[in-house]
Amino acid sequence: MVPLWKAVLSESLLGYISWSLYHALPPMIYYFPLQTLALTGLEVFAVAFFSPIFLIIGPFWRLANNKYILALLRLTMVGSLASYQAPNASIRLFILAAGVSSSLLVQTVTWWSGNSLQRFIRIWGFMLGKIMLLVLRIWYTSLNPVWSSQAANTVILIIGFIAAAERIYAGGDKRKQEANKTGNAIRETVSHPHWLLSGIAFGSLMFLTLWIFGEVSLISRWAVSGHPHTGPDPNPYGGTVLLGLAHGLMLSFWSWSSVISFAWFLVGLASSTGLLYLHTWSAAVAGNILAVFTMCVWPQLAGRFVSCLHPGKAMSTAMFAYVLELFFCVWCTAYKFVPGGVYTRESSHLLLGFIMLCIGVDFLTGPKKDLSSIFEVKSNQKPLFKRSKNYIKLLLWLFVGVGLLGLGLRYKTYQKKLGQGVPKRDFSAMIWPFRFAYDNEGWSNLEGSANLLDQTDADFITVIESDASKPFIGNNDPTMWLGERLGFYTDFGPSTRDHTWGIMALSRYPIVKSTHHLLPSPEGEIAPAISMTVNFTGKLVDFVVAHFGNEEEDLDRKLQAIAVSNLLKTSSKQVVFLGYITSAPGSRDYTELIENGNVKDIDSTDHDRWCSYIMYRGVIRLGYARISHAGLSDSEVQMAKFRIPDHLDSYADNDRIVTDPSQVPEDIHFNPRFGSYKDGHNYEQIHHFHMSTPKYFKQKN
Repeated sequence: MVPLWKAVLSESLLGYISWSLYHALPPMIYYFPLQTLALTGLEVFAVAFFSPIFLIIGPFWRLANNKYILALLRLTMVGSLASYQAPNASIRLFILAAGVSSSLLVQTVTWWSGNSLQRFIRIWGFMLGKIMLLVLRIWYTSLNPVWSSQAANTVILIIGFIAAAERIYAGGDKRKQEANKTGNAIRETVSHPHWLLSGIAFGSLMFLTLWIFGEVSLISRWAVSGHPHTGPDPNPYGGTVLLGLAHGLMLSFWSWSSVISFAWFLVGLASSTGLLYLHTWSAAVAGNILAVFTMCVWPQLAGRFVSCLHPGKAMSTAMFAYVLELFFCVWCTAYKFVPGGVYTRESSHLLLGFIMLCIGVDFLTGPKKDLSSIFEVKSNQKPLFKRSKNYIKLLLWLFVGVGLLGLGLRYKTYQKKLGQGVPKRDFSAMIWPFRFAYDNEGWSNLEGSANLLDQTDADFITVIESDASKPFIGNNDPTMWLGERLGFYTDFGPSTRDHTWGIMALSRYPIVKSTHHLLPSPEGEIAPAISMTVNFTGKLVDFVVAHFGNEEEDLDRKLQAIAVSNLLKTSSKQVVFLGYITSAPGSRDYTELIENGNVKDIDSTDHDRWCSYIMYRGVIRLGYARISHAGLSDSEVQMAKFRIPDHLDSYADNDRIVTDPSQVPEDIHFNPRFGSYKDGHNYEQIHHFHMSTPKYFKQKN
């Protein structure tokens, strides 16, 4: 017999791979409409989640139970990780879809076949695989290593094939006896016919685990607010989420009375409400309690789920609920670009309420037993179950320990990087819409983004379209990743639960205070903004950063321009505005900002601009540059250099434009790594100055 520890470890590794596939397919599908801001038809690849429907048909069930077909499905599941190395996004999407389909077929067949101990270990392996995913994402700063580099992808691919081969070999001598005995396997459990309820509840639980606990930083991003009272930072306080999930799994080993179960469900329901409506630390505490509740009900709902008499129907129902909730989540934020979006606008509260209701009904009506008790354990297997539980607990806490160690090391490294800015009165500010860090080929490219930001030498950076903490974008945290990589202070911007596309601020110097704003958006997508004060070693400068709505929403843009001009008007005498405006120079909205906001354009002679603008008041302009995106995003970088005047009441701004860098001091030059002055667009796949920049400003003689 295969050692139990080896079985638990292999199933956990395969569980991690399954979760990685389920996490990866939605962002890959979403990448294509992200290019067009409309549905593309490739959303049909979501049917990959419906592969278990074939198992409703008897011959297909028997075919999938064949040891050679099952082995092929396992290898296909693991092999689909190589989609990361595919030559283009379309091929990658196809391979990922095949992997998800294979994984769900394997999951359905193996969860409903074999003896009670085997099924127990497989289900627990899937849950431990989720914890393993979270731990690896901690070490890779919110990214899943299998989707972050070719080296990590190859290593995990090899380990996955070893784990799959071990499971194939371990099960090979038993498949003949078990291939057609699913009914016997189910009769070993406390079986029940309610596949519809259990399927919906299990699919909802899977989606909840993906949506809110896909990464340990997400709770912090649901609860975030402005400086100085931001709420818990994801590092190190993401560790409390990991501990909450682990303690939830430990609580699941207890048996519960009906009264305690009902009270516990009310606690879970209250915590989900708190996460939605409370702020900062209160919301984070609610989120941590929800983490305990979520993982606590996993074993019970999973056990009840695999007790259903119809595997294909149960898993198909679960995936239907999962995909429906996933699409509803997309519709809540992308409502402007999808049919029927007017009815789902900002409706996450309805989604979370429905999920908790589905989970609660199944949790309260099912048997109040732990997972092993749901199986009718024979007396000679009880010692094996006990040993399996010990291995499961040991591996769980090993994962948690490794995760907490990763957070601690990251936190220590990040704190050493902060506060290294030298005293200065010249500073540079930059704006870049980087589309959730997806490049034009469809790959997440935070590494390339960090290299570009670092090479600009910018002191203050605002990044538009930055909230990737949604399940259909990647469930990762670019703000945290870039902050730790560059050693910058960060402001995440409005909370994930505010349904914006995100706007972040990165600063080499400490952020004294900040306020998050949701600009008026009666018709279109929610427009975010941040007003903040940065301490340039004793000199305070205000910044206002904003992302306006789309060009088509005229009323939205009008109201947003008025709101931002009021923010600029009430800012200090020294303020810099960096905004994505979707209006042309000289337009109504541009004029509103300039005149009522009492600011100046960094270069009023640049008429060939759209979206990105830099404006200022109370500082001296030194330089202005536009840098081509080189396929790293769909938008260029704009940046400006300023000087903080010694005497605010008696200074003169630079009013002469020069393009010859030799006419200004070398210390205000932009990085020559981006080339030299260039007229027109740069279409080469390199980051280069373009659009008649860089320009420098000096006083007229």
